[in-house]
Amino acid sequence: MTLPPGFSPNGWIILDKPHGLGSTQAVAAVKRNLREAGYGKKVKVGHGGTLDPLASGVLPIALGEATKLAGRMLDASKIYQFTVAFGAETDTLDLEGKVIAESDARPERAAFDAVLPRFTGPIEQVPPAYSALMVGGERAYDLARKGEAVELKSRAVTIHELEVLAFSPEAATFVAHVSKGTYIRSLARDIARALGTLGHVTYLHRIKAGPFGIDRAISLDKLNEVGKGARLENVLLPLEAGLVDIPALDLGPEQARAVRQGRVLAGLPFDDGLYWVRAGTVPVALVELSGGSLIVARGFNLSDVAE
Repeated sequence: MTLPPGFSPNGWIILDKPHGLGSTQAVAAVKRNLREAGYGKKVKVGHGGTLDPLASGVLPIALGEATKLAGRMLDASKIYQFTVAFGAETDTLDLEGKVIAESDARPERAAFDAVLPRFTGPIEQVPPAYSALMVGGERAYDLARKGEAVELKSRAVTIHELEVLAFSPEAATFVAHVSKGTYIRSLARDIARALGTLGHVTYLHRIKAGPFGIDRAISLDKLNEVGKGARLENVLLPLEAGLVDIPALDLGPEQARAVRQGRVLAGLPFDDGLYWVRAGTVPVALVELSGGSLIVARGFNLSDVAE
């Protein structure tokens, strides 16, 4: 493959992350395949939201200028399918941990149905001790692994929707649409405790992250084909695929030039809010409109010629 000097791909690879692979390892796999495909070592790569090694599913990985949007993925809502086994709680709240408490109690369907409305809408939850949150300058999971007590503050999150796919006294499977900052392991723990028993997550699969669904995700095998010569375009979504949830504005050549220079455009007849602007088909910037004035939030250094 012959590439122009300094060429860098821009866009998204949506990986269907397999069980057992960490998010950092997934990013490393993308970088390795890009190097093997001839893109060199300087391509910027970042992920849009950590997914535990136990979990599988949608992991958006940003390349080039799309890395400027990775923060938006962190703030986006997510949809998960997960299974809670009743009767035992582990220190990690999932299968990877050791059992720290057990209960002989098992929920009946009537009690189960009665409890679930308490876990829809705005709720408070305490994150797991085994999480990446910082406590006194250290990761909570590092402190937990050293046997130190980890006390994390309750946080406000929103469960937009909680659907039951299957139920038995031994386990239940759900689909949950949740806000940023929600820990499914904590949700599972709290549901089990509310039912008068204990529980932990045995299966966790992310089926949507922001605008990216599992239908757009590729397997690790498909990613590895890029390193063996398959066209990157076959698996790369454009940068603007991460912007489909906000409106777009079209700019003329002079307006686009002004925005690229970071200048404020005034007198625009649009409602206040967040937009992305484009010149033709090329994304120019993520912008804020206020009182008819357009202010650049993040500019994209993309060529007017399709890459």
